[in-house]
Amino acid sequence: MTESKGVKPGAPEQPHKPAPKIVAVRPLPTDYQVDPSDPFPIPTPTRARALVGKSAAKAGALAVAATVGPVGPVQPAPAPQTPVIRATRVSHSRDHKSLRIAHLYPSLLNVAGDGGNLIAIQRRAQWRGIPVDVVAVEKGETPDFRKFDVVLFHGGQDVEMAIVAADFSRKAPSLRMAVDEGVVIFAVCAGLQLLGHRYVSNAGEEMLGAGILDLETRGGPQRFMQHAACEVTIDGVTETVVGFENHSGLTTLGPGCKPFGRMIAGAGNNGRDGLEGARFGNVFATYLHGPCLPKNPWLTDQLIRIAVGRTEGISPAKVVLAPLNDDLERRAHQVALNKAMANRGHRTALEPAKLVRGQKIR
Repeated sequence: MTESKGVKPGAPEQPHKPAPKIVAVRPLPTDYQVDPSDPFPIPTPTRARALVGKSAAKAGALAVAATVGPVGPVQPAPAPQTPVIRATRVSHSRDHKSLRIAHLYPSLLNVAGDGGNLIAIQRRAQWRGIPVDVVAVEKGETPDFRKFDVVLFHGGQDVEMAIVAADFSRKAPSLRMAVDEGVVIFAVCAGLQLLGHRYVSNAGEEMLGAGILDLETRGGPQRFMQHAACEVTIDGVTETVVGFENHSGLTTLGPGCKPFGRMIAGAGNNGRDGLEGARFGNVFATYLHGPCLPKNPWLTDQLIRIAVGRTEGISPAKVVLAPLNDDLERRAHQVALNKAMANRGHRTALEPAKLVRGQKIR
């Protein structure tokens, strides 16, 4: 095995993010000091600290060296019969089928930067040499969703939701067939609500959903607005997922689906039962904005892994994604988790809105 210049033998394989000349990374200044009064301190970035004081050329050389071939296993090699998705260069993208993503209503539903979820999936797939094709699906368009591998359905306010709900009834039959065939759906807030049976707003307006998720949502008297965290289990692995919730809907799950996660901090579906979001097959629905996926690389990779398995025609359990250097993502995750835990038991909204048929009571 040849050794890459500048990389120690046996070092972990993390070759996949672009060199600094492609994506600029600004290290912490050398005089950086932790503010003792800051209730949400940034965790010590060990890797960034190691780079402080080194020349930009040296940092670039390390990054470029990291992109050259595997230099050592991160985990035991899989059995010979286990297909492995481990492309290390974009030039290897021809070895993989494209990951096809349908982005529902991007011009209407993008509350709290939810569009960042698309960027996270795109980048983390492309850094591994997996090509990505994205199709925006707007009002009046009804594609065959079975031709996609991932569908993103994001959040919006009641006005946008009403527009989407009227159109969504035409898309629902195709989406239901896609769910039956294992297409991955990641839904946030309004997407969660409209995948259920129905949503009844504070103004009493009823919006029928697709009935893919066995749940129902009604507008509540107060808004849940806070940093939140929950424990999510996928294929036997449990991790903490963080985000920001901002909704007044009270969602109740039926027996036909299970929760996406269980709350550590925050209100979750209704502020009562400790459940967050919903899960059915490869449908993952949550109230977590933020956007959610950039701060939760583990969750993003789980969605990619399942989708790649479907694309390649193999079991997702047999897909092993090449590792990435996630120092920045882990820092963002930890800061969000610190905020959620600091606000645990308290809403960040100073005075929850009291609503009766859409009118605030003073």
